[in-house]
Amino acid sequence: MKKEKIKTIDGQTLLDMQLPQIRFVVDSLLPQGLHILAGAAKTGKSWLLLLLSLRVAQGKSFWNLQTEKGTVLSLCLEDSLNRIQQRLMDLTEDAPENLHFATLSKSLSDGLCEQIEEFITEHPDTNLVIIDTLQKVRENSGESNLYATDYQDIGLLKALADKYRIAVVVVQHLRKQFDSDPHNMVTGSTGLLGAADGSYVLKRENVGDKDAKLYIKGRDVEEQILNIRMDEETNEWTFVSSDTPIVNSLKCELFFSLLMTYLTAEKEFCGTASELSEKLGGGINGNVLTRKLNRYEKELKNMGIEFTCSRTGKRRELLIVYDGNDDMTIETVCGKESSQSPQALATA
Repeated sequence: MKKEKIKTIDGQTLLDMQLPQIRFVVDSLLPQGLHILAGAAKTGKSWLLLLLSLRVAQGKSFWNLQTEKGTVLSLCLEDSLNRIQQRLMDLTEDAPENLHFATLSKSLSDGLCEQIEEFITEHPDTNLVIIDTLQKVRENSGESNLYATDYQDIGLLKALADKYRIAVVVVQHLRKQFDSDPHNMVTGSTGLLGAADGSYVLKRENVGDKDAKLYIKGRDVEEQILNIRMDEETNEWTFVSSDTPIVNSLKCELFFSLLMTYLTAEKEFCGTASELSEKLGGGINGNVLTRKLNRYEKELKNMGIEFTCSRTGKRRELLIVYDGNDDMTIETVCGKESSQSPQALATA
């Protein structure tokens, strides 16, 4: 039998490729990929996900963060339609038609991914799938090789999220044993978080507290700790403040302020990232500069700044053009520094 060679791509070719940017369902908070939301029983996970689902389906902001409007599939496998209805009525009087619920589904080993793919085929604008809970779609295979089972199950859902560039959020519980890092309290083996793209842990200090912390860690988001509060009248989780340092956000604002000042005067730039860094004062590494440009491509375009990257001989050059649109400000990219604004934290 003929051996199949492993397919590779060299580093230089990879650097020159124009790859699609990471898709965010909620700006700077929830990117494409497979994510775990964990919390103790009765913590408010379902309320949080219902609010998230509603805002994404409506295309309305979630905690002052822009959402990408799309169809949402929410598998509420521990709830009844009556309970979902009551919760939904607490949050809105006008639920959108692109918000779909199901209380039954197949398991991962029996065709769940195929069911989700069929739904996506029927609703091509689907960008968020929620599975509440993970345990409801798994087979009870014992714990002889828990790591392998966890990694395989999460891997199936991650492959689905990656294929369609959507966000898939699965709900998991927390173990009672305390750990200084809440992410280590997620029930299951290290294979669970190892295969996931992000981990979100909802934790109250005491049972019955209306205040909670949302611990966030992921491959495509900055590590954050958000303070949130449950509104007792509406049962809506609201953003209060953040424990996340703002140093990186300040650096972000300084960089883009320097870039805006330069482009306002010169209108365009053509050269290497290192040469641009020198024009801006030399305070930022060329690779870091390119990464920031790629990370904020959409926001820069809204400000009238467009750029391309190409190779000329052995040089990788940037062409940046500014159309002179002064309607947008630097806060569009970085946000204002305030503990009251999650945008200021998340865009660092």
